[in-house]
Amino acid sequence: MPIQHPFRNLSMSIDSAILAQLRRILGRENLFESMEKRIVYSTDASKAAAVLPDLIARPTSTEQIAGILKLANSAGIPVYPRGAGSGLTGGAVPVRGGIVLDFEIMNKVLGIDRENMTALVQPGVITQNLQKHVEKLGLFYPPDPASSDFCTIGGNVAENSGGLRGTKYGSTREYVMALDVVLASGEIIRIGTGAPKSVTGYDLVRLFVGSEGTLGVFTEILLRLIPLPEHVETVLAHFPQVECAAASVCMMFSRGITPRAAELMDELAVECVRQYKDSDVLPREGVFCLFEVDGPRFAAMDESERVVRICEENGATNVARATSEAEREHFWSLRRAISPALYNLGRIKLNEDICVPRSRLAEMLARINEIGERYSLRIVNFGHIGDGSIHTNVMLEHDDEALRKKGEQAVGEIFAAAVSMGGTLSAEHGIGLTKAQYLGKEVGEKEFSVMVRLKKALDPNGILNPGKFIDVFPHSQ
Repeated sequence: MPIQHPFRNLSMSIDSAILAQLRRILGRENLFESMEKRIVYSTDASKAAAVLPDLIARPTSTEQIAGILKLANSAGIPVYPRGAGSGLTGGAVPVRGGIVLDFEIMNKVLGIDRENMTALVQPGVITQNLQKHVEKLGLFYPPDPASSDFCTIGGNVAENSGGLRGTKYGSTREYVMALDVVLASGEIIRIGTGAPKSVTGYDLVRLFVGSEGTLGVFTEILLRLIPLPEHVETVLAHFPQVECAAASVCMMFSRGITPRAAELMDELAVECVRQYKDSDVLPREGVFCLFEVDGPRFAAMDESERVVRICEENGATNVARATSEAEREHFWSLRRAISPALYNLGRIKLNEDICVPRSRLAEMLARINEIGERYSLRIVNFGHIGDGSIHTNVMLEHDDEALRKKGEQAVGEIFAAAVSMGGTLSAEHGIGLTKAQYLGKEVGEKEFSVMVRLKKALDPNGILNPGKFIDVFPHSQ
């Protein structure tokens, strides 16, 4: 959805006494109140809304964050933790003003334990920077959201981010071992352990991962690393239709192959990319897929040959293995070009991230096409078909209220279809602001009431990221 203008919350509502206390905690150099700064932090990559925060705070330590939250909690001031603002559901939008916590300064890798294969990091560490750092040591941090060159580990943990390698390696949750968390009261807790296994009490780490900044603020994160795979093989395949691609993926798993990546671009996505960045490896008709396998060199090469045969067995019209790193990079550059290329179809993009069981993938894509035809909307699909994740993009030619309403109705039907097939509203992006109205399609009243009780127990005054999917408290500002 487009940014709503004019900005809301133009005047600052935090009084001078609170402001003075915040300056004592942070120092003047790390507290910002200028209109320019407030505008910068008023929205995120979703462009779902633009609401001015009262202040932007850049803490440098856990203790400073504890002081800020203790003060905000006593005064009823909303607090919005923020990574890089790269989220696509409005999770970082300060919809009720208050304080944005910006972790730009808390961006250190505090330690790498090569023997136990762990990394201790602050929340502001850029994901790709960590990956490059540990790969030099022969280690591997697999989660790789599309924004990994600028998104942060803290934001990844808050959203339980996935990525292209999720088919084999899973999402962020699988790699978070322990967290230092500041609760709304200012209390500091450490949850989880550095031990490889633990069944001591409730698994609080899994509760906080993916909580979208609504339960606590992460200040240190202990991550599990794994050995860096020796070799990667990349296979490009063209299929006449989605059903053939989906059948190939299912056959790979049934024959003991777990690809580290399995990506699909539907016909409309291919058309967009061709207009944006033409290449002779794009099909002139049909769909485009990329598959990757990794492991010991000869094992990966053998698996890639088996992937080629499976694709051919399922009707692929063209299959090619990357023969050099440059060719591999070219293949992936086409996949990365999708998001900017989509704007050839319209100014407005309603970008969703549903997920269904792999066996229902072709059926789900057919349903999306039917919905698009019925609403006379162009809907572009691409995604991680190895784990059933589809990025479905409803494209609107212009910013028109009636057209946007039609697009949102189509999105609602897509969500309902995904859930009816045993799927979910969100595989990677979270619920945030933009999906909150659809949450009831997947989460029942009793289940939601459990979430509400957890929120009340940990944040009784409702100061942490209010106005989002778990908005259960009236605000005081």
